[in-house]
Amino acid sequence: MKDISMRTAGNIIIFFVVLALFAAALTGGAAAAAGNNRAYYRGNGEKPYVSLMINVYEGAEYIVPIMEVCERYEAKATFFVGGIFAKRNPDLIKNIYERGHELANHGYNHKDAAKLGYKENYDEIVMTERLIEAICGFKTRLFAPPSGSLGGEMFKAAAELKYDVIMWSKDTIDWRDKNPDLTFGRATKNMKNGDLILMHPTAHTLEALPRILQYFKEHGFSVVPVSVNISAEV
Repeated sequence: MKDISMRTAGNIIIFFVVLALFAAALTGGAAAAAGNNRAYYRGNGEKPYVSLMINVYEGAEYIVPIMEVCERYEAKATFFVGGIFAKRNPDLIKNIYERGHELANHGYNHKDAAKLGYKENYDEIVMTERLIEAICGFKTRLFAPPSGSLGGEMFKAAAELKYDVIMWSKDTIDWRDKNPDLTFGRATKNMKNGDLILMHPTAHTLEALPRILQYFKEHGFSVVPVSVNISAEV
């Protein structure tokens, strides 16, 4: 009876060890998958940096005035440009680059990345990359999926092309609510180091921008390109 009890106890221990190892394997696999599908929702929290990520498919007439306001406050924005916009406005894309603001990739036709296969996602990114590079010699390395739509095939394509996928920590929703006060409030509420602030080139965003940048300045935040904000260097 003693031998049977010991064998039973031993079997129970082995069962729980195997179960624990199996659970660990599952957890590790999920973590690996999550790591492969990483998107940045904010930057490095160790420095008082914030970033303006301006998604561009329209609003060409507001781009230069937005840059002029940024430059008055020594701010550098990141313009996530749609390929079809770049094709129609090559001189403007070159102007953004020459003025020292950051160019990034927003896909070619504003398609829903979650509904696309690998090749379609790949093409959306790479066509925009090659177009911007042809215009100004700069190869984009940041990708903001249109409408914030994330999908596994999109992550695979972005990884293959060596892109960082960028989301946001604050959304001004300026494309919907055409109100400079709302844009200001959403851009500045509960500010934290590393904030990535989503906006678009619109009349009311331009109107709100001086107030937004003045607020950042008064509260000790520097407005830097997204690539600087997400950098691991402190």
